[in-house]
Amino acid sequence: MYDPVQLRTFLTVAQTLSFTQAAARLGVRQSTVSQHVRRLEEATGRPLFLRDTHSVELTEDGEALLGFARSILEANERAAAFFAGTRIRGRLRFGASEDFVLTRLPEILEAFRHEHPEVELELSVELSGTLHERLDAGRLDLVLAKRRGDGDERGRLVWRDRMVWIGAEGLRVDPDRPVPLIVFPPPGITRARALDVLQADGRPWRIACTSGSLSGLIAAARAGLGVMAHTRGLIPPGLVRVNGLPDLGTVEFALLRGPRGSAAAEALAAAILSGADRLTRTA
Repeated sequence: MYDPVQLRTFLTVAQTLSFTQAAARLGVRQSTVSQHVRRLEEATGRPLFLRDTHSVELTEDGEALLGFARSILEANERAAAFFAGTRIRGRLRFGASEDFVLTRLPEILEAFRHEHPEVELELSVELSGTLHERLDAGRLDLVLAKRRGDGDERGRLVWRDRMVWIGAEGLRVDPDRPVPLIVFPPPGITRARALDVLQADGRPWRIACTSGSLSGLIAAARAGLGVMAHTRGLIPPGLVRVNGLPDLGTVEFALLRGPRGSAAAEALAAAILSGADRLTRTA
């Protein structure tokens, strides 16, 4: 028997890759997070994380436990909802970043709609910057998007990862020529990050392709038109990392709620947080 509390802590650490951030999300002390992970490792008889003073990474056994942990927690939640007998109703305007178009987010939304059939779910897929603007204007109730940058701590952290440069297999960037960029239009957060790091590094650049659609950017990258900044865990099929360019740092995805709170928004937020490991996997 695996303790659901320990499993939830494990999933949160796996999603944030940080014991400190996991503790903040769960509202407990960091020592409690460490204790839960240690007890779960004792229960499984396997190390679940590789950790030092600078980083936290899942082991192969930790990766294997992700699916089991999520299934156990989802079963517990379904049972609790059944016996509680509560039904959530109302309209829910949810915005998701373009980054999640090719992930398994639809599975999370499908399960939510099955569990809460009386919720009118309206989905908007936009650039993260646009979603922030629409949320601030009161046109969305819940948003899953990139945080705007360093120092932005709004919302509940869902997932942290590194950003990398990607392009077609065999693409080489000539160090003596401007970097050909494939980017979202403003106010794309990834676009701004790419331009900022190149400028700070003194690297000239040119825009090779602009598209408001992730599918359009991927098509341009597969055609070898240039490079694009992208989240490491979401690299699309047919594209690979490109070396020789300045470091892009990390990116954080967060859930942000509008001022009009609702039970439906809270329920969907909980479903996304519990299934966040699916967001690093393509559909």
